[in-house]
Amino acid sequence: MLYLCSMIDANPMINGNGFEKDVRLLTEVSEQEARFVPKTDSPMPSVASLCEVVDLVRQLVFPGYFDRRQSDKELRSYHIGVNMERLYDVLSHQIRLALQFHHCSECEADEKRAAKLAQQFIDQLPEVKRLLFTDVEAIFNNDPAAATPSEVIFCYPVVQAMLHYRVAHVLQEMKIPVIPRIITEKAHSETGIDIHPCAKIGEYFAIDHGTGVVIGQTCIIGNHVTLYQGVTLGAAGHRPFATNNNFDGEQLPRHPILEDNVTVYSNSTLLGRITIGHDTIIGGNIWVTHDVPPNSRLRQSKFVDSQFEGGLGI
Repeated sequence: MLYLCSMIDANPMINGNGFEKDVRLLTEVSEQEARFVPKTDSPMPSVASLCEVVDLVRQLVFPGYFDRRQSDKELRSYHIGVNMERLYDVLSHQIRLALQFHHCSECEADEKRAAKLAQQFIDQLPEVKRLLFTDVEAIFNNDPAAATPSEVIFCYPVVQAMLHYRVAHVLQEMKIPVIPRIITEKAHSETGIDIHPCAKIGEYFAIDHGTGVVIGQTCIIGNHVTLYQGVTLGAAGHRPFATNNNFDGEQLPRHPILEDNVTVYSNSTLLGRITIGHDTIIGGNIWVTHDVPPNSRLRQSKFVDSQFEGGLGI
């Protein structure tokens, strides 16, 4: 408080414009704020550092695409090693901060655990790379407008969204708090594709266009599934109050299951714990709240063309 007062006294802008009262009021922790403020002085995870984590993973799984230094095959191994070492340093530090943020305490064990978890994550990068390349292949095969798979990697927002999701899902499965949501919400803000890190998505997953796609927390999506823009895989209602809201708590399954080889066209909404059977096609602008058997074809009924005069019907 003394430091704050000295700052206010030394700053004529604060005194001259009557900011002193506002500074004091905003410095105080309100009753409402106190319920949400972490009970530790440890710094919280850094969004900028987690963006660097994803960028480093992108360079590791797509070498040569986003770091031109790796274009020389003789130096590829060297640059991958440098990026991996940097990834380990940044990620282990951010995991430690996340653990302290979640536990509301600081201890030496968190640092050792964070280092171990960062190494475990890096060990899973080959599988993350494999899955991402199946996604690229599915997107390319699904879109005749794509000239080459490289164009898909360079340009398509769904690749960015899936990179964030695949990274976040691994971290989520490792029970690392906070960080997975930060990573997927960053992709959501940049691509308009909202995928919860807890959702389970198989290989060869494609989203065409992608804007407005929502995939909820307890969704299970099989292999060779394609979604179009505006598709919502959501819950039928609010989470029951009995559900454990803690990070480690199990969530009630409340989002759809899509089996293998399902296609859902634009702006369709699938709600609740329903199962869409394999090899099913769901047309656009359909609301589905019931199970759909395998090999089904759901389409919207034909519209009724009614004539209105003088603006009636608007």
